Amino acid sequence: MESGVKGLLENWSPVFRIIILAMICILSVLIRVFSVIRFESIIHEFDPWFNFRTTKYLTERGVYAFWDWFDAESWFPLGRAVGGTIYPGIMLTAGLIHSSLHTLGFPIDIRNVCVFLAPGFAALTSLAGYFLTKEVTGRSEAGLYAALFVGIVPSYISRSVAGSYDNEGVAIFALVFTFYLYIKSVNTGSLLWSAAASLSFFYMVAAWGGYAFIINIIPIFVVGSVLIGKFTTNLYVSYCSFYILGSLLAMQIPFVGTQVVTSSEHLASHAVFVFLQIYVLGDWIKERAGEAKFKFLIRFLVTGAVSVVVIASLYMTLSGKMKWSGRSMSLLDPTYAKKFIPIIASVSEHQPTTWSSFFFDLHFLTVFAPVGLYFCLMEHNPGKLFIAGYGVLAVYFACVMVRLLLVLAPAVCILSAIGLSETLHRFTRHIKNYKEWASYISSKPSDKKTKPEYGYPLELALVVIGLIGFMSVYYINHCVWVAAEAYSSPTVIMASKGYDGERRIIDDYREAYYWLRMNTAQDARIMSWWDYGYQITGFSNRTVMVDNNTWNNTHIATMGMIFGSNEEVAAKNLRKIDANYVLVIFGGLSYYSGDDINKFLWMIRIAAGVFPQIKEEDYLNRGQYRIDSGMTETMKNSLMYRLCYYRFGEVQGYNRGSGYDVVRNAEIGEKNIKLRQFSEVFTSEHWIVRIYKVLPEENRDTIKPKSTYASRNKEMKEVGLTKVNLS
Repeated sequence: MESGVKGLLENWSPVFRIIILAMICILSVLIRVFSVIRFESIIHEFDPWFNFRTTKYLTERGVYAFWDWFDAESWFPLGRAVGGTIYPGIMLTAGLIHSSLHTLGFPIDIRNVCVFLAPGFAALTSLAGYFLTKEVTGRSEAGLYAALFVGIVPSYISRSVAGSYDNEGVAIFALVFTFYLYIKSVNTGSLLWSAAASLSFFYMVAAWGGYAFIINIIPIFVVGSVLIGKFTTNLYVSYCSFYILGSLLAMQIPFVGTQVVTSSEHLASHAVFVFLQIYVLGDWIKERAGEAKFKFLIRFLVTGAVSVVVIASLYMTLSGKMKWSGRSMSLLDPTYAKKFIPIIASVSEHQPTTWSSFFFDLHFLTVFAPVGLYFCLMEHNPGKLFIAGYGVLAVYFACVMVRLLLVLAPAVCILSAIGLSETLHRFTRHIKNYKEWASYISSKPSDKKTKPEYGYPLELALVVIGLIGFMSVYYINHCVWVAAEAYSSPTVIMASKGYDGERRIIDDYREAYYWLRMNTAQDARIMSWWDYGYQITGFSNRTVMVDNNTWNNTHIATMGMIFGSNEEVAAKNLRKIDANYVLVIFGGLSYYSGDDINKFLWMIRIAAGVFPQIKEEDYLNRGQYRIDSGMTETMKNSLMYRLCYYRFGEVQGYNRGSGYDVVRNAEIGEKNIKLRQFSEVFTSEHWIVRIYKVLPEENRDTIKPKSTYASRNKEMKEVGLTKVNLS
């Protein structure tokens, strides 16, 4: 009877796996739609608005117009050649899905395709995690655990909720799937699997700049395998074919192009390819020349090859023909951005990761992953060694930059799945054999047979399994809470609770952007800090001076210089660049801490790198950044301060004096601000968005001295014109 049930379960196990995988995929999608349920179907964040705008252009104008599109509404007066400066993978994917659905008779709006694209790809990432883990371990139960963890891990949810139409939403799938296909090619030595891995890598290159992680971790894995004596023909075939085909395909993306050859980020892949050829050549010579001659020759070849690579790398780097990008240098040297590129250091997602972020985004996986790493190293094969290396390297990068927790998440999920699967397998195996052990214990000494293998007491096995089950359920509960509360709020729509507990929607951003669209000229030019450029262009269809692309540091520094200058100097420079309106974000009334006053010092630091007259210490009082009566004169006269706090001194706070900034917890030092060069045209309901018009120069409310009029009368008399009437 028992054997019959066991056989039945084994026969139906593939069906059970498919059902479980389907349920995990459904869960991966549903856990990401809280934002649509709680708010509405809308694009989140800043970068996704550019992606959405370009996708709309693609679907309306076609692929060829998309590649040739010159966007005159951004980076005025420079503009931007969009086709050659983006990773087009997410736009082409959404456009293809939209076109396919319309062909099949489903008239779905492109916005909804973009909103639900990332949750759909999260389900595919879960499947990729399953196949990769199963390929590495040969155990489907480990793959199911990995699929579950990948589908609901908070770090991945943060970039793939409904409405988060960003590159990472599809790129993480490409990352995991590329690793699966590559490990498959290593295990089989098949050129077909290697070609498939190259195609998946090509999609990764088209989707996200994080493809550099793939093109570095695979060479590191290959070199490590050779150094520990694990070189195989499969390894050689898989890497060489992947390197050649993958590099050629990557060069087809216009934004990457020749960077495959000229960028230092690709240097490891080239060096390892050369290294493998030398290694194989050495093996061939060893078989034919004998041990003694081989040792001399290999010493000569290795010395020569290392010297050539080092000299060539130094020459290419120092001559500028091969460069490291600023973000890559920030990963290699965590202090680099703060010293040399403050615009990178100013971004919150580029800050070092705190321990709280690790536990918030990975939760119990931080406990499970080391167990999986142990099993990968103790019972290793090529796949397990690869996952171990992936995990270790990703931990370092995630420590340097909080954004890269996203790259670490799949590795931690897979390692945790391996650790839990192996642990459960060991303990459940002993529970299965418990009857033999109980029979052995209860039998008389004269009747005792051979002692069965049983390493753990039954109580311990039950406690461990129960503890794993509890932690797994608690982890799932945490992921659901994070998805519902922490990562499902759009930046353009905020929610708060009043003193009565009632939920209130704060919609100041869209209110302001709609005002711009309806009340300004079609060719109006809006000056703001770069954070809001994509949204202004996307929502309002108006031209901006800078946006989130941040490709021109000097142009952004100019905006920082203007915000840091006094009103007259700022207005003069704004007229030079033909700006019509200035938009600032202020949260001192509504507890919104991500406002421009809190970002102001970064604006000053960026400006100081280009304009020597801007000095950070001029805005600090003995090293303190203050907006109260203790602030410096430079701070008080800055355009940022005057535009944010204009008329704020008239606002009476709740149980506080007038002009009290609830974010900075201070009463402002200048309450009677009078603007001379700007006119307030719009302030949103909660004062979060404030818009000012730059007044024409002739409308300044200053009276010219009589000597000026006398001089002008003399000039007019000389050309036969009438006298100016001073009355």
